[in-house]
Amino acid sequence: MLLNTSIESDPAHSGQMIVNLGPSHPATHGTLRIILSLEGENVINAEPEIGYLHRGVEKLGESLSYAQFVPLTDRLNYCSSIMNNVGYALAVEKLLNIQDPPRSRVIRVLVSELARIADHLVCIGINAVDIGAFSSYLYLFHERETIYDLLEMAAGQRLHTSFTRIGGLFRDIPEKEFIPLCNKLLETCPRSIDEMERLLTRNPIWSDRTKDVGAFTVEQAISWGYTGPCLRACGLPHDLRKAQPYLDYETYDFDIPVGTSGDVYDRYLVRTEEMRQSLLIVKECLKRLKEIGQGPVLIENYKVALPPKEKVYSRAESLMHHFKLIMHGIEMPIGEVYSATEAANGELGFYIVSDGNKSPYRIHVRPPCYPIFSSLDEKIKGRLIADVLAELGAMNVIAGELDR
Repeated sequence: MLLNTSIESDPAHSGQMIVNLGPSHPATHGTLRIILSLEGENVINAEPEIGYLHRGVEKLGESLSYAQFVPLTDRLNYCSSIMNNVGYALAVEKLLNIQDPPRSRVIRVLVSELARIADHLVCIGINAVDIGAFSSYLYLFHERETIYDLLEMAAGQRLHTSFTRIGGLFRDIPEKEFIPLCNKLLETCPRSIDEMERLLTRNPIWSDRTKDVGAFTVEQAISWGYTGPCLRACGLPHDLRKAQPYLDYETYDFDIPVGTSGDVYDRYLVRTEEMRQSLLIVKECLKRLKEIGQGPVLIENYKVALPPKEKVYSRAESLMHHFKLIMHGIEMPIGEVYSATEAANGELGFYIVSDGNKSPYRIHVRPPCYPIFSSLDEKIKGRLIADVLAELGAMNVIAGELDR
């Protein structure tokens, strides 16, 4: 196994070694460091260290307008960046006490669920590669590329989408190209998930490498602040789409999969079933878009959202609104707000403090990865080095939102 070869003996504990796992290790992706205390192959202590991808996103937000902060949210969880866009837009809209149009809400749900599937595909595929099961990665990433094609059709970009605007969306989806490809995904993705399960679910090697690794009780998970699939794998059916519905999620028909032990294997099963449930939501979104028909995807309040360019070029009032929004920003109320959404890894929260100026007085991001990664020592103590990589992959730590 390839480790960062900064190895030294620990004088306080004879027979123990201090080993740096990462940030150069392939499984830590250049952004995570775990300081392992070892006795042979057994982990005595695992201290996670963060900060290798810190970009000061929250501080940067204090010098940007509310609209300008949208592209920075892309850099949080970059595996499902469009969900960050949606979560941030909902927080600002909550502060403004406005709501985006019905068609926008459906499209936000649609692209969020597509992004959730893509995120889970990456998590399971890379986790399997880290453990040594490369074949499933190939099955999964074909579907991920299709999802990225869909996101590119919608937002014009595959990874950093910047799709939302305060009060709606940057633009509507191109239905003639988007809908047929999305329907194709609804046919092919379940088959790819089935193939992945045939490769992994009853595979004795996969089972031996994942069962009982990183097992957690519900009480332990809650005490660490777990949310998302890692919490649900412990047995608690907590999902903000059901517990605190937003974007009309309470009107969609889907189930919350749960595990029993919270180990790596249960997290794999939970994410697998969540992908199937997200496909059901995507199918329902396509049906609702057909029922709604064409309509606005951005609020028609020109004190919040930019007027259409044709009006800016032909009407003085629209030109003035455009000038005011660009130069002075949205007229924000004074106050503070916390808004959370169920992102791919769990509760993604935005806490915003407004002093009425163009830029936020304070922005704080509550990332799901931070408490999950913090618990690594408790989950892996006493196990083997190889189990650290299995556990780390199943945590699905995304350094962009971890470090912010």
